[in-house]
Amino acid sequence: MSAPLTEPPAAGNELDTLLGALERQRRYIAWKCGGLDAAGLRATLGPSTVTLGGLLKHLAAVEEHTFSMKLFGVPVGEPFASGWADDEDWEWHSAASDSPEELMALWEAAVARSRVLVAEALADGGLDRPGAATWPDGRTASLRRHLIDMIEEYARHVGQADLIRESVDGLTGEDPSDDA
Repeated sequence: MSAPLTEPPAAGNELDTLLGALERQRRYIAWKCGGLDAAGLRATLGPSTVTLGGLLKHLAAVEEHTFSMKLFGVPVGEPFASGWADDEDWEWHSAASDSPEELMALWEAAVARSRVLVAEALADGGLDRPGAATWPDGRTASLRRHLIDMIEEYARHVGQADLIRESVDGLTGEDPSDDA
């Protein structure tokens, strides 16, 4: 697979459109969470307890859960497995103890693993490749559905990241190039 797309093509095929949309959401999160110190990653907004550091750790966990567990049936790795053993919201609570470098590295490593797993799934059945996990009613999601779900997860959290980051240092915009 070539270098990841940074956005969906204007008139691409289904695969490039899905992967480009996911990579754009990932790029937004990297931008909104990048370059901040620990205080910036711990900042909250209003009554919410959501932080940018928590978002990074949560999205790393969701990457791991979606593409390792749901798609391939591989149990989530560390630090997620032991973290979730005692607290299902562990990633949100524990992020405040991690440095900005640790949080970004955890998220980047999870994204890199996800890219490899998606490439493996594409080579083994394409977008229609069924995942390993089944819903209680017996349905099994395809790789296509897992990609859509991941795009939705990122899109929901990018909105939160926009508001929190603006409250930290005034950074606004929809794209890193907007900041120039």
